[in-house]
Amino acid sequence: MPDPPAPTLVRHGNSATAHAERLARIEYSGPVLASVSALASAQHAFDALTEADLRRRQSAKWKVYGDEVLPAWVAEMDFPIAEPIRRALHAAIDAEDVGYADPRGLGNAAAPWALASWRWAIAPGDVHMVADVVTGIGEVLRVATAPGDAVLIEPPVYHPFSAVTRHNGRVVVEAPLRLRDGVYAPDLDAIERAYASGARVHLLCSPHNPSGMAYSEAELARIAELADHHRVLVISDEIHAPLTLRGATHRPFPSVSAAAARCSIVMTSASKTWNLAGLKAAMMIACGERGRTELAKLPPDTPYHAGHLGVLASRAALSEGQPWLTSTLTILERNRALLGELLAEHLPRVRWQPQRAGYLAWLDCRELGLGDDPARAFLQRGKVALSSGPMFGEQGKGFARLNVATSRGLLEEAVRRMARALEG
Repeated sequence: MPDPPAPTLVRHGNSATAHAERLARIEYSGPVLASVSALASAQHAFDALTEADLRRRQSAKWKVYGDEVLPAWVAEMDFPIAEPIRRALHAAIDAEDVGYADPRGLGNAAAPWALASWRWAIAPGDVHMVADVVTGIGEVLRVATAPGDAVLIEPPVYHPFSAVTRHNGRVVVEAPLRLRDGVYAPDLDAIERAYASGARVHLLCSPHNPSGMAYSEAELARIAELADHHRVLVISDEIHAPLTLRGATHRPFPSVSAAAARCSIVMTSASKTWNLAGLKAAMMIACGERGRTELAKLPPDTPYHAGHLGVLASRAALSEGQPWLTSTLTILERNRALLGELLAEHLPRVRWQPQRAGYLAWLDCRELGLGDDPARAFLQRGKVALSSGPMFGEQGKGFARLNVATSRGLLEEAVRRMARALEG
C-alpha cells in the first residue's frame, strides 16, 4: 500500500463573509494563512477514518474511556501508520526478529535526517538511545544533579516534567510563561532569576506543550547565554519539533549558538511525529562537552531498555517517512484552520492561540463558567475527553487541551460535544 496521496482541496460552500466574521473572534498571531477558509474546507485522505475503525484499537486513547466518550485527550494521532514503518514492522515479525534493541541505536538514521530537516549537523555517535523522553530526563537528572537540587520548568507545561523531577528527589522551581493578549512567551527575566538562585537544570519544552508555542531563535539564544553563564544544563524536549506548522520555524537548541551547544542535551523521538509511542525508542543528543560528559555517566544498559521494534520503526520513519509526514502536516494545518471555524461557530467565548507546532490545541475556557477544570464538564456533560488544564500547572486552571489529530468528522463531533456541555 503506497503512502497516502497529497490531499486535494474541495470547497464545502462556507460563506467567506460569515467565516471572516467568525475568525475575527479567534486570536491569531503570526503570518495569516492565505485563504484560511479554503484551507479549513480541504479534504484529506485521512478523513476516511471512522470512529468504528478507531474503536478497534487497543491503545490507551481508545480504551481508557467507555464507548460513549469520544477521546481527544492523550497525544496520540488517529492517522494510519506510514507504509515504510508498516513494512519494517511486518518484516521483523516475519523474521521472528523481536529481541533486544541494537545498542548502536538511531544515530545513523537521525544524523542525516537532522541535517536535511534543520541543517543541524550532529555526529551519529552523539545520539544515545533510551526508552522514551521522560525516562531519558530522569536518567540525566540522576547523573547531573543531586537530591535537593533545583530544576526549572516553564508552566503551564508537560506534566511529567514536574513528576519526574520530584520522583528523583529534586526540587521544582518555576518561571511561568507570560500570557499577554492571548499570546505566550518565555519570561526571560524569571528564567535569569531562577538560574541566579541556583537552578541546576532547565527542562525546556521546545516546541512547547501544551501551548503550541515555538520559541524564537532570539529567545533560545538568550536562554543559552544565561544557562552557559550560570552553568545550568538545558535539557530540551524537542519531540514535537518535526510537527512545526506553516508560519513557524523550529531551531534545535544546540544549533542556535556555541553556548547552546555547550550547555545542552536534546531529548527527542520519532514517536510523536510518526505515532509510535507504544514502541519505546527515543534519543538523547549532546553536541558539546557538558552534555557528552553527562551522557557518558549513564548506566551502560540504558539503550537496551528501548524497544527493538521501536528502533526499527524509527529508522524507517527517519529514512523513508518524509512523504507521510508531509501529508500529515497538511491535515494538521487544515485541522488548525478548521478548529478556528468550529470554535467561532459553536464556542465563541473560548479563546485560542493557534498552535504553531504539533496537534494539541490549548483552549482558554475561563469565560465559559466551567470552573478550574473545564475538561471535567466536557467529559461529564458532553461525553468528550480532553486533557485537564490544571494537570499542566496552576496556570492551566480554566484551560483544557484538545487533540486535533483526527479526521474532519471526528474533530467536528468533538467540538459539538464540547458545546453540548454548555446546554441546560
